[in-house]
Parts: sequence; structure tokens; C-alpha cells
Amino acid sequence: MPSLKDLKVRIKSVKSTQKITKAMKMVAAAKLRRAKEAAENARPYAESMERMIASLAASQRDTSTNPFLVGTGKQDKILLVVATGDRGLCGAFNSSIVRSARRKARELAQQGKQVKLLYVGRKGRDMMRLEFQPYFVGDFDLPKKRVSFADAEPVALLIREWFAAGEFDVCHIVYNKFKSAIAQEVTWQQLVPLNPGEGRGPVSGDGHGSRPTPGLEPYEYEPSEEEILAELLPKNLSVQVYRALLENAASEQGARMSAMDNATRNAGDMIKKLNLKYNRTRQAAITKELIEIISGAEAV
Repeated sequence: MPSLKDLKVRIKSVKSTQKITKAMKMVAAAKLRRAKEAAENARPYAESMERMIASLAASQRDTSTNPFLVGTGKQDKILLVVATGDRGLCGAFNSSIVRSARRKARELAQQGKQVKLLYVGRKGRDMMRLEFQPYFVGDFDLPKKRVSFADAEPVALLIREWFAAGEFDVCHIVYNKFKSAIAQEVTWQQLVPLNPGEGRGPVSGDGHGSRPTPGLEPYEYEPSEEEILAELLPKNLSVQVYRALLENAASEQGARMSAMDNATRNAGDMIKKLNLKYNRTRQAAITKELIEIISGAEAV
């Protein structure tokens, strides 16, 4: 049984930990508000760009030669961009992304595909390094402060350069989509080649886009659709990577706030139990001393 001194030291240690977790919860809550606003503000822009490209691609599907839209015609080499955080203490935020990325990489490898992994965030790289070291092709660290478009541009630029060099045929990115402070959804998105019709069906049954889907209004473009697509598709890649990083930043702060709140509550429960144990041990020691005094007095 631990002594009274040991219990006092442990209670003091748990109280110190509780102060830290409470402070981290408050900091995460403050950062969450800004990160949530940034993620929500980026969604309409990214979705509008996707709709614009879908409208353009509807009439260009059979004639377009843009590699970002039609791809290489093969699916032998797959690049997976694993976007995680740089820090821990955020619950299952990082582990849920890594778990999904591991499952995807194993499935593709079993199908005979050549898998390549690009990490954005140190946690994904550290957690997958041992098992998937042969698949590693590059990594990026996240900024210490807020994510900006300048942080997403180097990632998108590297992807564009590798695609132009024939390093991969298809590129997917995995990240956590922010839903609420206690809910994040692991999301896979295909970046290259872009599939603007996925989930929206932008063309009609004849394959020529004569009847666009609701929300894809017909427009007349100048210059030609092909020229606009050539300009928009590389920029769209940067926008989608930036959106994924913003969603991740909001999800990470929400997960951290929830995890630190649970840790603070658990520390409080532990302090109550330790205080109860301390009082019982102290009472037992006092009772034992009284018994020894009384026994000694009776013996005299």
C-alpha cells in the first residue's frame, strides 16, 4: 500500500496535469473558432471552382486533351497524399487518417499497383514510416501558425511536376473533413485526373452534355473551354489541397479540444479517488496509533 507521502505526491502530480490539459483545451477552443471559419469560408470557393470545371468539362469530355482531366489512360502507379497533423494529443485525429491510408495502400499493393506515399504532416510520416518505407517519396511539414495558401502551393506544384514527369497515373488525398468539434470524417478525394462528374453526373446519357445537371447552368465562354480548362485545372489542384489542409486544421483543433476536455475530467475523477484513498489511509494510520497507545496504557 502506498504511503501518505506517495499519495500526496501523486495527487499533486495529477493536479498539475489537470491544469495543463485545461489550458490546452482553452487554447484549442480559441484556435478552433478561427480554423473553423477558414475551412467554412474555403468550401464555397472550392465547390464553385469544381462546378465551373464540371460545366466546362461537360462539353469537352470526348475531345479534351488536358492530362489533368483525361489522365494517362493507365492506373498502374498511384500516389497517395496523406495529410495529417504535426502534433499529437488530439485523440484519434491522426490515427484515423493513418488507419485509412494503411488500408488503402495495402489494397492497392495487393492489386499489383505501384504505390507512392507523400506525407503532409509529421505524424503521418512517423506512424507509417516503418511499414511503408519503400513507398515513401516525399514529405512536407506544416506551419507552426495558421495554414495559408502559400503552404499548399508547394505540395500542389510537386504533384503537378511529378505528373508531368510520368511519376504516377492517379493521385488521391486523404484528410479529415470537419463536421463539428466532436465529429470529423475521413475523406478521400481524387486530385489527378480530376473527375468533375463524380457524384454529380454533369453530362446526359448521350455523353455530350446536352442536358447539364441541376446546378451546372450552360454558359458561353471566351476564350475556348479548352484554354480555360488549361488555366483552371492546375489552379484547382492547389485549391483542393488548400481546402484539405484547412479542413484538417479545423478537425485537429476540434479533436484536441475534445481530447483535452476528456483528459481534464478524467484527472478530476482521479483526484477524487486519490483524495478518498489518502483520507482512508490517514484515518487507518491514526486509528492504528490510537490502538497502540491504548494497548500500551492498559499494559502498564
